[in-house]
Amino acid sequence: MKLPDNEIRDITKLLEEGKPLPDKYRFLLFGDDREIELVWNGKSQEVTNVVLPFQTIEHVDEPRAEEKLLMQPDLFDLASGRQLKGWTNKLIWGDNKFVLSSLKSGPLREEIEANGGIKLIYIDPPFDVGADFTMNVEVGEESLEKTPSVLEEIAYRDTWGKGADSFISYLHSRLIEMHGLLAADGSIFVHCDWRMSGYIRLILDELFGKENFVNEIVWAYKSGGATEARFGRKHDTIFFYSKSSRYKFHVSKEKSYNRGFKPYRFKGVEEFQDELGWYTLVNTRDVWNLDMVGRTSSERLNYPTQKPESLCQRIIESVTDTGDIVCDFFCGSGTTAAVAEKLDRKWITSDLGKFSIHTTRKRLIGVQRAVQKPIPRL
Repeated sequence: MKLPDNEIRDITKLLEEGKPLPDKYRFLLFGDDREIELVWNGKSQEVTNVVLPFQTIEHVDEPRAEEKLLMQPDLFDLASGRQLKGWTNKLIWGDNKFVLSSLKSGPLREEIEANGGIKLIYIDPPFDVGADFTMNVEVGEESLEKTPSVLEEIAYRDTWGKGADSFISYLHSRLIEMHGLLAADGSIFVHCDWRMSGYIRLILDELFGKENFVNEIVWAYKSGGATEARFGRKHDTIFFYSKSSRYKFHVSKEKSYNRGFKPYRFKGVEEFQDELGWYTLVNTRDVWNLDMVGRTSSERLNYPTQKPESLCQRIIESVTDTGDIVCDFFCGSGTTAAVAEKLDRKWITSDLGKFSIHTTRKRLIGVQRAVQKPIPRL
């Protein structure tokens, strides 16, 4: 495309003065065909290729059940129950930027691919820009204040120190790595709320492609504060994108109650009744009414951002099969790994916070030592 003489003069002058060109010239000069793009200070397409060694501190891999020991007697050390070969689930402490880079470019990539690749990434990043990440931890009847470590303080400063720009750059760089790790038939679920959802949707469109957008899931819940100044903010958003058109998806059903709580008697439609009335079973919709982890819940670990197992279970069962690899690189209280363990999926999870790693480790030991009974289907 030939530019008018006045625009050529303007471009030449800007280049001579060492000034950046206006965005419109990027499209005119370089043929960039992206229709919509999110631009921010410090945006970069740079990919991290650092490979750091993972040091094994502890094995948390007791056999799942006695019959598995009998079927595969060479897989486990019968005295200790520790896995000797084959896939080992991974709980990693560290900055997920380098964890992702090391998984993508390091020796573990071969092991991941040999086990079918990563089929699901679910992340729930701390999206409260500018928040204080000090947390109160209940120990017995006392409440202790847990402050961020030096490493966490540096990460929080770099991530949220400049507001939305730094957070978006932080998440963007990690989503690039996740896209590279995800299997061709894999999916990613990104959990966010009203603060950053608009930005995150545009980033995901850019990295995964608008054609691979599958669902915007609304997780509605009852818990949370009320206000007189606006409608109550009682939902989070979960964006569901696939790596390609070949992604896995298993349809699930939910109850749809009939109006008037009486049977319709439609031809060919099976109807059921419970204590709430008559209902039919329909494909699960994109609004999920699942309550948060309540104060009296047996799941409760006193971790501030803990998500309910029912939420992770629905996601994992929808897009993975038994034995698939599930990942969560902001593991928090370890809900994703705990549910993946119960559902007989392989998992990799990481976090920068030591408290998160300790909470997850303790939780997974409890899961693995529990009586191995499959959790009910939703």
